[in-house]
Amino acid sequence: MALFHVARYQGPEATGPERAEAEAGAGSRARALLERLQSQARERQQQRELEPAEAAAQTSEVPGRRRRRPRRRPRVSGRAAGRPDTPQAKRLRAGGEDADADAGSSEEAPKERSASPEAPDSRPPETVSELPGPGQVLGGLARRKAAKVQLFLPMWLANPSCVKKNVTKDLVPIEDIPEVHPDLQKQLRARGISSYFPVQAAVIPALLENAASGFLVGRGGYQPSDLCVSAPTGSGKTLAFVIPVVQALLHRVVCHVRALVMLPTKELAQQVSKVFNIYTDATPLRVALVTGQKPLATEQESLVQKTADGFRCLADIVVATPGRLVDHINQTPGFSLQQLRFLVVDEADRMIDSMHQSWLPRVMAAALPSKGPADPCALLQRWRPQAVTAASACCPQMPLQKLLFSATLTQNPEKLQQLGLYQPRLFSTRLAHRVPKDEGTEVDRDPEGKYTFPAGLTHHYVPCSLSSKPLAIMHLVVGKNFSRALCFTNSRENSHSLISTDATARGIDVLGVELVINYDAPQYLRTYVHRVGRTARAGKTGQAFTLLLKVQERTFLRMLAEGGAPELAQHEIPSKLLQPLVPRYEEALSQLERTVKEEQKQKAA
Repeated sequence: MALFHVARYQGPEATGPERAEAEAGAGSRARALLERLQSQARERQQQRELEPAEAAAQTSEVPGRRRRRPRRRPRVSGRAAGRPDTPQAKRLRAGGEDADADAGSSEEAPKERSASPEAPDSRPPETVSELPGPGQVLGGLARRKAAKVQLFLPMWLANPSCVKKNVTKDLVPIEDIPEVHPDLQKQLRARGISSYFPVQAAVIPALLENAASGFLVGRGGYQPSDLCVSAPTGSGKTLAFVIPVVQALLHRVVCHVRALVMLPTKELAQQVSKVFNIYTDATPLRVALVTGQKPLATEQESLVQKTADGFRCLADIVVATPGRLVDHINQTPGFSLQQLRFLVVDEADRMIDSMHQSWLPRVMAAALPSKGPADPCALLQRWRPQAVTAASACCPQMPLQKLLFSATLTQNPEKLQQLGLYQPRLFSTRLAHRVPKDEGTEVDRDPEGKYTFPAGLTHHYVPCSLSSKPLAIMHLVVGKNFSRALCFTNSRENSHSLISTDATARGIDVLGVELVINYDAPQYLRTYVHRVGRTARAGKTGQAFTLLLKVQERTFLRMLAEGGAPELAQHEIPSKLLQPLVPRYEEALSQLERTVKEEQKQKAA
């Protein structure tokens, strides 16, 4: 604000000493008024400085109360705020000290103005108070450790049907499952099998129960649940689906593709096809292998036959790889999957990863026509399911049941959703139990980790350098006197000088393998599970050694610990034991070089 002093016109009577006395009195009154105003301004400034502290104290006492933001005020001018002079302050001092004052002006006017601070012309200067401190954080000021996010699974994944995993103690005699057909029991005894493994004893009765009324209809006329089986390598998963599929199709009259078995590799498909051939040898059922190992025309001849009135199907069970199956769906006339009853997906985690080939949508499109049957009275015909109504439920359809098997079955619901499972049921050897949390609640936990391993498998790791890896392999194979061993690498180049790549790790049953060596450490946990699963199969014992560089030890051991693998024993190989093997290694390299040159000459010829 500004203080104004009005000097009246001086008449002739106010001259001389009287005029000088009047001017002196007016100047003293102006200075007194200015001092009072400055004092009041300082008191208000101090009061405003105390308000934020009091407000903060009140806010801390009442956490739920919202703090009021202070009102923005104009700035203090001049010396009242202790800042440099402003033009208003300069004019104020000039008016108080130098202006001529009226001698007859009364003293009550300035007193009245000073006593009324609310008046516009006497309002004290105001300032903008400092902004309050940072606002209070919701939920309290104390730092708390963030709670670990718990995985929430669907009920069928969180509560599986538990399967015992000890394949030596938990055997079930064949006689204890009378649902299996006598002819198949005879075949099992002929193969030297007198008991079922735990996985087989749990899965076979469940599948046979759904097909008790025949393969054309489900139990009670309802769609059967899809089955997922997660069990260690070598636990008998292949026979768990071969026996019920063969038995369900024993009484078929017309040959159609009723069962389709999908596998990721040609070698595994060939092995599963041999198992089917063994148990269908004395039956009218026919098995076709579709992997691309033979020309497309040759495989077509094993699937369909041209007749005078169309085509005739020649296979009841088709074992296939994804790419080759899609070729036959597109290019083989007369090849139909509309009578498909079982869709078996072995090594399901690997098959889910290969979904980019779009094999499953092609299979489902071929098995489920988009339109309903032309004849409304037709029975057991199948079409793509839509909204369930009374009209759609009155016409029974032949069910299509999906069966998933894997030693490393994913528990990611988003990945499993791609398979379109119908009311799935899970059989697993991993037992989930409930453990208490700090808050008193309970959560499901897996006590054994992410995957399970064969009980007779012993794990080791060998610290070594890159140059000593071949010598370490020779020492393990020769020094420990193993007759059959598998050595896995991460590249084809290394496999040319050694034995095997990861293509052999998936489901291949190499008889009598006592030792598995990881020349290159696997990058993923499930790769390790499938590699070491080539030994200690069907209740036998075996050993697995992994060669690790110094920089790989910490990461690799932590990965296995998180996956539930038993603690790996460190196996040191002294350099004095490797040195005598150098001449044999160099001789082997020379022989390899000669072999490669001979192969190149044969290709060139």
